[in-house]
Amino acid sequence: MTTGQNYIGETLSAKGKTTYKTINPELNTENKTVFYEATQDEITQAVALAEEAFKTYGTIVDVKKADFLEAIADEIEVLGDDLLTTYIQESGLPVGRANGERGRTTGQLRAFATMLREGSWVEAIINKTEDKPDIRRMQIPLGPVVVFGASNFPLAFSTAGGDTSSALAAGCPVIVKSHPLHAGTGELVSSAIIKAAQRTGMPNGVFSNLNSSGIEVGKALVEHSSVKAVGFTGSITGGTALCKIAANRPVPIPVYAEMGSINPVVILPSALKLESEKWAKNYAASIVAGTGQFCTNPGLILGINSNELENFITILALETDKLEPACMLHPDIKAKYESLKSEVLGQEGYTQQTNLKKEVKPNYALQNVITVNGNTFLKNKTFHKEVFGPFSVVVKCDDIQQLNTIIENLEGQLTGTILNSDESELKDFKEVIQNLKNKVGRLIFNNVPTGVEVCSGMTHSGPFPASSDSKFTSVGLTAVKRWVRPVTFQDWPNKLLPVALQDENLLGINRTVNDIVTQNPI
Repeated sequence: MTTGQNYIGETLSAKGKTTYKTINPELNTENKTVFYEATQDEITQAVALAEEAFKTYGTIVDVKKADFLEAIADEIEVLGDDLLTTYIQESGLPVGRANGERGRTTGQLRAFATMLREGSWVEAIINKTEDKPDIRRMQIPLGPVVVFGASNFPLAFSTAGGDTSSALAAGCPVIVKSHPLHAGTGELVSSAIIKAAQRTGMPNGVFSNLNSSGIEVGKALVEHSSVKAVGFTGSITGGTALCKIAANRPVPIPVYAEMGSINPVVILPSALKLESEKWAKNYAASIVAGTGQFCTNPGLILGINSNELENFITILALETDKLEPACMLHPDIKAKYESLKSEVLGQEGYTQQTNLKKEVKPNYALQNVITVNGNTFLKNKTFHKEVFGPFSVVVKCDDIQQLNTIIENLEGQLTGTILNSDESELKDFKEVIQNLKNKVGRLIFNNVPTGVEVCSGMTHSGPFPASSDSKFTSVGLTAVKRWVRPVTFQDWPNKLLPVALQDENLLGINRTVNDIVTQNPI
């Protein structure tokens, strides 16, 4: 059951007068719960609690943090159908997606718990020789972290999503700025986190959840001197605004923002010749998946002009038209989709390929595929824009040289894909592949970009504006590195060192001792 209140640590609070409701986009009606926007006083209380909690939580042993993360996963599952029902009512997404995203969320939490129990994530390094100083280094948590919930993933990228789970794993208390589109989902998950914290003896303030329908609460949180880092998934406008706020503080802090991407796909001649129909069907499904509201939606497809490319485009358009339109996350997101689509379709030089014309419910989106030639694409940056929704541009390049020029002129992206059916052909496209690699965080071969595996090898970021810092990922176990910093202990007595750096290696973790990775004691 949702109350509409804020979680200030373990306490529910509703001091403010500004209220709002969430929307059921499928029915195009307001949901019942009234949510209370956090006041400045509630923000101050939440940050003060997080700062105090950090004194304990920042030094707690990894196995205790692992217990906490596993307990969160358990409590989320205990929420059962109440969580799924609220998720569906606030997002318009189907029950299968709700179930899948819940599983991804709990899976992430348990994966970080496993990482903590293994323990090597602290990157312990020891240099100990007789004639030099004794130098030992490891990672330690930064302090309180603010996480902004994402609109398109009410569970996996929001209240207990990848940012929160990785920050808690690092030893950082978390204050979530709940996304107003799914505030009820966020409150239910917050209740699970609070129950897990109480059950495992975590300090009050290790987690808080603040409501807000505007930008004021988020801005105040990022400006607060006790906040040490920020996690954000959303638009380029929102992400860059937060980066500027954080950079202009008396003491700047990092903002790890995952923002916009059109995820270029390069379909090579062999793939067009041998597997055109297969890739056209796969990419029609990928363009429309989740109503195009994935950050890895294939918004740009590049190929060299040929009869085979024309055949691919024809099949792609036909297959895209066959798919049923679906509901977008909110009326505002649908309106933004229509606005961006209209801006692109207001340009000259494109050809409309899809021909879907049907009456749909108010918040449903009609998918769209257009084509432009390489010269038009190079000259008009409007065709480079991300249209958040089921929309894709196919560019017909004159030759390999123009294909390279187009890739060189793209902004940073989350993903880039090569489709190929004859590996001997790849030597002719070495420069294309190299240029694409320089633009992306994840280089995909013969697959679709939609779908981001949660694992230690995943990179979900990319050069700006795909993310604010391409050295880090927001998905996978190495996401924890955003919330820590290295500290070196020089000539410290063994028993006063953190356990991970003591000679005995009581934790049994991998450590780099005099440049050799070992689990042996010194």
